[in-house]
Amino acid sequence: MTIADTRTRWLALYVLCLGSLMIVLDVTIVNVALPSIREDLGFTETSLAWVVNAYMLTYGGFLLLGGRLGDLFGHRRLFLAGISLFTVASLACGLATTQWFLVAARCIQGVGGAVASAVALSLMMTLFTEPGERAKAMGIFGFVASGGGSIGVLLGGVLTDALSWHWIFLVNVPIGVLVIFLSLRLLPAGAPASRGRLDVAGAVTITAALMLAVYAIVNGNENGWTSAETLGLLGAAAVIFATFLVLETRVAEPLVPLRLFRLRSVASANVVGVLWSAAMFAAFFLSALYLQLVLGYRPLQVGLAFLPTNVIMGAFSIGLSAKLVMRFGNRLPLTTGLLLAAGGLALFARAPVGGDYAVDVLPGMILLGIGAGMAFNPLLLAAMSEVEPAESGLASGVANTSFMMGGALGLAGLASVAASHTDNLRASGESAAAALTGGYHAAFLVGAGFAVVAAGVAGALLGARRHIAQEPAGAPALES
Repeated sequence: MTIADTRTRWLALYVLCLGSLMIVLDVTIVNVALPSIREDLGFTETSLAWVVNAYMLTYGGFLLLGGRLGDLFGHRRLFLAGISLFTVASLACGLATTQWFLVAARCIQGVGGAVASAVALSLMMTLFTEPGERAKAMGIFGFVASGGGSIGVLLGGVLTDALSWHWIFLVNVPIGVLVIFLSLRLLPAGAPASRGRLDVAGAVTITAALMLAVYAIVNGNENGWTSAETLGLLGAAAVIFATFLVLETRVAEPLVPLRLFRLRSVASANVVGVLWSAAMFAAFFLSALYLQLVLGYRPLQVGLAFLPTNVIMGAFSIGLSAKLVMRFGNRLPLTTGLLLAAGGLALFARAPVGGDYAVDVLPGMILLGIGAGMAFNPLLLAAMSEVEPAESGLASGVANTSFMMGGALGLAGLASVAASHTDNLRASGESAAAALTGGYHAAFLVGAGFAVVAAGVAGALLGARRHIAQEPAGAPALES
């Protein structure tokens, strides 16, 4: 292989990382701007969750379908389509002046992000086949995925404070155009890997079921949890989900082969992922609101406040977590990390109205960063420890989808818990700040409970430590 070919492959990797970084940034960059978006467009506290949920639901719902489309029509073609759709939707988000337009554009943005993310790793694996180079490329790719969150929090604060919330979306446009241009020149075209059929019905039904469920939960406080509308929506979501399960047993190439969930590690890891992400996504959402609406932080200050969590999380995800897994297996680091995250959430549940950052915020941020960074790698390893190499990509996609969907559902539920308790406190005569703080306390405690239950599931259901017989190329042998 020539030096020019080698240089092209590494440049192509950097392009893939830039595209992935843009998508990773979008998850955290929005959190800092939420109060500004709420004030400008007139969102209620519960409906504001849809600015995040609209993206997460379509992103999670189309991850598996995006990967399947890449197999059928070519990974490079789908990466370009996904980045293009994400870029155009980002422009629409940045130009939005109404609630419905922003939420609709976020839905489209989620689809584009899902398609690009689903095939980026496949392209990287195609570019690097030698084990040593592949391991190095995976390290760079993983660093972008884990470290992008801290950049997004800080960048979101800078853009919102210096310009406006519109620019957290508009900044994606020139980056997206650059990624498209470089991808056309550097990424290999390749041939479709499969000529199978699409399970479009599976993707549509699972996404529709989850969106209906989240809509019912977000509006449950206003409509009443036992109202005909809420119960009807939840019932419809259950029926559609049941339809999805039936479809997956009858199609030749299902979106999600249900036999995967007969593997104990896969089933338990995905349950843990749903519970943990429900706690973590809500923690970032609610703590951003607490910092701005209760403590009066400016967006830039919020971004800096979140920086310790993301830096610690990235440091653990990149190196320290892998060492812990190699020393102790998956179960101990995972359960310990989840319990530390629960402790961080519990600390937020005692933050007062006139809280001090160093005393009332930073300790919780540090525990969340350590816990999340420690738990991320063993959770994914557990989800794939009993899966055949030929299905490892599917298992990873299922785990990521569970994580995103759990986050969307948890965010909707805990936002409703916070709003309901805040209303009760206001009705009893509490001040606006005290009522808001009390509502956040209730939601943080519920989130801590989710993390504790997740730790219990991991400790009880993940198998005892044992050697993994089959490892991907270039990966060290680990214990599950």
